[in-house]
Amino acid sequence: MGKSVFSISIFLFLFLFIIVFSIDSVNSSSCPVDLSYVQTYPWDRSSCLDPNGKFCCATLLSLIGMGLAAHLRETSLFQFPNETASAFCLSELQDRLATLSINPSVVPTCFPNATQFASNTSFCAGIVTIEDWKKLVGPTSALDPACKNFSGFSQCSSCVEAGYSVNAKLLSIQPNSTKCFYFAVLYATGILNDPKDEAAVACILRLPISSSKTKNSSSNNRTIKLVIGLLGALLGFLLASGLIILYRKWNKKRKQIALHEQFVSNLQASVLPNSGAKWFHVSELEQATNGFSQNNLIGQGASGIVYKGTLRHGNLVAVKQILDLDTKGDEDFTNEVEIISKIRHRNLLSLRGCCVTSDDSSGKRRFLVYDYMPNGTLSDNISISHKRKQLTWPQRKKIIVDVAKGIAYLHYGLKPGIYHRDIKSTNILLDSELNAKVADFGLAKQSLEGHSHLTTRVAGTFGYLAPEYALYGQLTEKSDVYSFGIVILELMSGRKVLDTSTSPFQLITDWAWVLAKSGKVDEIFDEFIRAEGARAVMERFVLVGILCAHVMVALRPTITDALKMLEGDIDIPKLPDRPLPLSHECLRSSPSRYSFSTSTDRSATSSSMTSTISFV
Repeated sequence: MGKSVFSISIFLFLFLFIIVFSIDSVNSSSCPVDLSYVQTYPWDRSSCLDPNGKFCCATLLSLIGMGLAAHLRETSLFQFPNETASAFCLSELQDRLATLSINPSVVPTCFPNATQFASNTSFCAGIVTIEDWKKLVGPTSALDPACKNFSGFSQCSSCVEAGYSVNAKLLSIQPNSTKCFYFAVLYATGILNDPKDEAAVACILRLPISSSKTKNSSSNNRTIKLVIGLLGALLGFLLASGLIILYRKWNKKRKQIALHEQFVSNLQASVLPNSGAKWFHVSELEQATNGFSQNNLIGQGASGIVYKGTLRHGNLVAVKQILDLDTKGDEDFTNEVEIISKIRHRNLLSLRGCCVTSDDSSGKRRFLVYDYMPNGTLSDNISISHKRKQLTWPQRKKIIVDVAKGIAYLHYGLKPGIYHRDIKSTNILLDSELNAKVADFGLAKQSLEGHSHLTTRVAGTFGYLAPEYALYGQLTEKSDVYSFGIVILELMSGRKVLDTSTSPFQLITDWAWVLAKSGKVDEIFDEFIRAEGARAVMERFVLVGILCAHVMVALRPTITDALKMLEGDIDIPKLPDRPLPLSHECLRSSPSRYSFSTSTDRSATSSSMTSTISFV
């Protein structure tokens, strides 16, 4: 009897274990968000029903935003917990769109990578949960009074402005963040409002709402009538229609192949034959990076993702995959390949090769291959948070001179010269011997001999942009000199370019200027190097940095003069007076005045929430 009871107990235990395990397996293999609202919520589906619709991806992104906002309210997570959950949600979204007569293939077309909705500390200053958000933004922010309990569209403008304010605060903490504004949108929708409130969703998420909730039934009626009409058509007409459809698909694919071949042909013709750049096959890069594994990821920004790779012969390389190919990505890729193929200088990162591929499954993909720089970026080496060994004074001195020589070659060693347009510490790489190499030429422009260049597309990184370029689009060689001056001050002081924590002067230029004019140059020196070098030499480097970053274009030296000053070949002129600090409120521009490309963004900042959401 005892053995029977024991056997029954064992059986019941195993049975309960199997049931619990099965439930856990089911839960782990499903989307953590209830997506039934996709079929019930009165959103305007016209852009996705139209086969030529241009705004379907933005609409679907807003639609997913509703689910993420609800998920945030329930779990305190800004994104799905992992890539697997994200993939299941995208798959379920396909199924639900199919029931609405929307081609499910739009989902992988718009969102080819499920990781963009999975939790990642690199998206926004390390924020993953609401608790992380409140630690950085505070228990309350500008969003709370502006967006809470949405009362109507009159509140929309102030809510959007509050979003920009919070985004700017987070970017000052980690300029390389890519999704801070998107997180602000989710917070305003899911925490401060009901995620399904039509007024809040229409303004904050920019999800188009159907003008009539009976529109779906009318659409279904039209579909039924169309089906009945088609069923009554002649077999020959149906056959002809099928042939036409097949021909159009074949012709579209043929044109895509022709465009790809033309792009490759033009690109190959633009690369100088003696540049030594190799044309890689995508399979070589996949093998080198272990299938573009996350374990090999060494950097990510709005313009691209960088992987560490090992080629067949054991050479280490950095493989950069260009993103945002539907807007300026192809243009920046072509520009970088054309420019890098022309340069050969020890302080400029040369191109090892490139890869161009297009297929139905992965779409357009563009890759640039460089030599791997084991010491990372200059920003990594002067940031205390990276816990690297601090650079010594001789090392910093050499890096500054190296960067100056690289820029001087771009300006005067080539005909016509080249303006880099994005000189900053994250675009300066250090090799194994700490030799500096200027990198990332995606924004570079060739100079117009004897003329300044006016552009309506201002691109660069806030804090490093010359004022005349940021405000008026006037680009000259001295725009790069300004950015170089910021890098000098950043390296000499160890201070962030934008610092809102301790000093009343947010910009490093204003802070350094005040100390230099009051005779306190020593206080500018990084505490790690104050006792290492000759004070006069270190002071010379600081003064050159201040002079290069002067607000007035005419008072900045050329890069060759700056290099001579650094090396002591010519004297440094007395620091001229300057106008109001750049941080003065009368010189601040509206966030929608011009666009910035951080390491995470070259797209134009828009006053529209829709444009901002599309950065994801």
